[in-house]
Amino acid sequence: MHLLVSVIAIAGLWLLQKIVLAVVYRRVTDPYTRYRWRKATTYIFIVVGVLVVGRQWLEGFKALATFLGLVSAGIAIALKDPLTNLAGWAFIVSRRPFDVGDRIEIGGQKGDVIDQRLFQFTLNEIGAWVDADQSSGRIIHIPNAKIFTDPVANYDKGFKYIWNEVPVVVTYESNWQKAREVLTAIAFKHAEHLTAEAERDLLTASRQYFINYRKLTPIVYVSSVDFGVRLTMRYLIEPRRRRGTVSAIWEDILTEFAKCPDIDLAYHTVRSFRSTEEGKHEMRPTAGRTHRRRDDPPPQEGA
Repeated sequence: MHLLVSVIAIAGLWLLQKIVLAVVYRRVTDPYTRYRWRKATTYIFIVVGVLVVGRQWLEGFKALATFLGLVSAGIAIALKDPLTNLAGWAFIVSRRPFDVGDRIEIGGQKGDVIDQRLFQFTLNEIGAWVDADQSSGRIIHIPNAKIFTDPVANYDKGFKYIWNEVPVVVTYESNWQKAREVLTAIAFKHAEHLTAEAERDLLTASRQYFINYRKLTPIVYVSSVDFGVRLTMRYLIEPRRRRGTVSAIWEDILTEFAKCPDIDLAYHTVRSFRSTEEGKHEMRPTAGRTHRRRDDPPPQEGA
């Protein structure tokens, strides 16, 4: 009888969930809302099923409490990792450090959250061997307990924009002031429209976090490296548009620099330098002498 009631209860709850989801799917087309309904109904029916089936096989909740009290120490030792994962799931559901659809980084793994379960959550991996935070195609399953031990970086919570930098190196002989003006114009072309949106988003985020950015407009910084002058473009961008924006910016850079004969991109080269011929005049061996040495070459005619 207990077995029959248990089977009927499980089948009934499963059928009821299917009916509820069928009604929801007819009225809701948003994938995220459907996902939340599916998860919520699964958790609810699991709890109800445990209570119904447990009541059939145990003599009331008093016996259940006594049983749990006797085996709690053994469960805590034998099932340490699953229980920690359950605690991690409860923390994720209650505090919401991330939601499905968010882009996060945890324990060195980066990706978009595509699923949350009792013992693990799933990422659609980005990065790895792929540049600019684009998808690698791999699915990563991470235990919920990681939420307690590893830092979590969320690209979408709080301030939803990130700072991106594009370094451009020109030769020392180039007109670097003009190059900086060109790069500033390009940065404003691709990122200025985000400034007003970022200011509004920053105002909202500042109500929860102490975020204090004094300058949100694009800027170009100047520094020196061993083979040229480095001009670093810094601008705000949405995380998922990073690679496309960098590609568009470099197309504009190459196009504009091609129009400027006094600007050349720098790259690592090897050059020999003879100080006696190319150095300063005062550093040359013959500089400042009023008479010729015996071993000096004869003067050229007309010199």
